[in-house]
Amino acid sequence: MTKPASSDRPGIRFGYRANLVGLSALCIILLWVVVALFAPRIIPHSVGEIVDADFFGPMSRDLWLGSDYLGRDTFSRILMGARYTLGISLAAVCIACFSGVALGMTAAVAGGWYDTVLSRLLDALNSIPSKLFGLVVVAAVGSSIPALIATLSVIYTPGAYRFARALAVNVNTMDFVLVARIRGEGLPYLIGSEILPNILGPVLADFGLRFVFVVLLLSGLSFLGLGVQPPYADWGALVRENIGGLPYGAPAVIFPSLAIASLTISVNLLIDNLPSRVRDRSVE
Repeated sequence: MTKPASSDRPGIRFGYRANLVGLSALCIILLWVVVALFAPRIIPHSVGEIVDADFFGPMSRDLWLGSDYLGRDTFSRILMGARYTLGISLAAVCIACFSGVALGMTAAVAGGWYDTVLSRLLDALNSIPSKLFGLVVVAAVGSSIPALIATLSVIYTPGAYRFARALAVNVNTMDFVLVARIRGEGLPYLIGSEILPNILGPVLADFGLRFVFVVLLLSGLSFLGLGVQPPYADWGALVRENIGGLPYGAPAVIFPSLAIASLTISVNLLIDNLPSRVRDRSVE
């Protein structure tokens, strides 16, 4: 008796369908991550070294992206800028999402006065415009890297809280959560074993979107002079310090802007084209 081919066997198979746009975006993101990790080893010139007698020099064999307003290598400064832009943004969004998701799930499960008080406090914080809040805080305490990370994380914690709480409230009404309550399970078990696994996908997508928001806000603060301080600079600061070359089409102001755009657009495209789990129907 002949064995049926594997494609003719009844059953369900699960897999992931790759998306070309999503894979391309992932490659760009991974490229910037590698650059951020190894920037000090791959930059051809020191970020503070003046290598060109002219300012806003054109692209050449020695200076791939030209020189900036002081004659420094733009390519080296963009590579090092990736270290600060990605590092500060990633640290801030991790703190914001971890705090917001933990508080949101706790509020949804605990309910009562804890939920009411925490929601009202974070709603009040969320009502303050993010750029205005960032400007006031950074101008008051200084623009050190820890201050930038703390400010950005505080700004985006309320949004992560509201998103996670909304998801957790829906899951909290499910039968399996009710069964766990009847068994006498405590709050940590309900959050870690029942709520979190069922909201993890949307939370990760929200994490990516908030990372984009943090990158843009950090770049905006740096453009206003409140970001990473000289001689080092993130991409927003590179645009600001070379803005005088814009009428000449200087590479020193164009390529940092393209770096910001490539990272933020790639993260958005990756989120929009996340691999979807597909089910192959059995062949009768």
